[in-house]
Amino acid sequence: MSNRPIITLNEISKVYTNGTVALQDLNLAIPESQFVSLVGPSGCGKSTVLRLIAGLGRTSSGSIDWGITQQARKLAFVFQDAALMPWANVRENVRLPLKLARMSKKDSQKLVQQTLALVGLEGFEENYPRQLSGGMKMRVSIARALVTQPNVLLMDEPFGALDEITRSKLNGDLLDLWFQQRWTVVFVTHNIYEAVYLSNRVLVMGTSPGRIVADVEIDVPYPRNDDFRTSLLYNQYCREISQHLAQAMSFAPI
Repeated sequence: MSNRPIITLNEISKVYTNGTVALQDLNLAIPESQFVSLVGPSGCGKSTVLRLIAGLGRTSSGSIDWGITQQARKLAFVFQDAALMPWANVRENVRLPLKLARMSKKDSQKLVQQTLALVGLEGFEENYPRQLSGGMKMRVSIARALVTQPNVLLMDEPFGALDEITRSKLNGDLLDLWFQQRWTVVFVTHNIYEAVYLSNRVLVMGTSPGRIVADVEIDVPYPRNDDFRTSLLYNQYCREISQHLAQAMSFAPI
């Protein structure tokens, strides 16, 4: 894994037109291929950070610098809501970004099929969203992001609406994929246990205004499994981040 930053946020501030200060003087450097999670109280600006990185909003001040050229930059965004087209089957939902990029159906078929296999959806190509569980819908959403072959993956609470068993399974599957592909991942979650299990680093954000109050390196090698989840070290990391989060929450408005 390279230590070269692929994304650098310099003194980022974001103020909305109603005067709300979402972010103030936020600094962050994310090395290439790192898995970084953002945790923090509601309203601290976690999703705003993702949207600014994705270019879905403009900073009020500061700059976002990239360690790769714009031509080499390939971003994909996974939201909490799978947002699938109900009238389209799994294959066509995954093919959507390629269709929008005007790739022919013939050229895109192999890439779509490879991506469906990658996320464990072989055999479900003809199913429609109404026929899928919540976890499978999220797999389709992830496949739709991955079919573009990104090098930066932005994920905004993708597993937040799922039950714990499904969430745990998808955590493991996502980590296996990341270990193989080594995208740079910025992952927003409210779940400390999820953040510790997945990440190289967990960034704790405080609110009023949004800022990073702790940067915790999870110094545990990959691949990780259920043994890590039951280890003393895992519990120590979770407790440390919980303490940082409690301190951040103590300054949050009620």
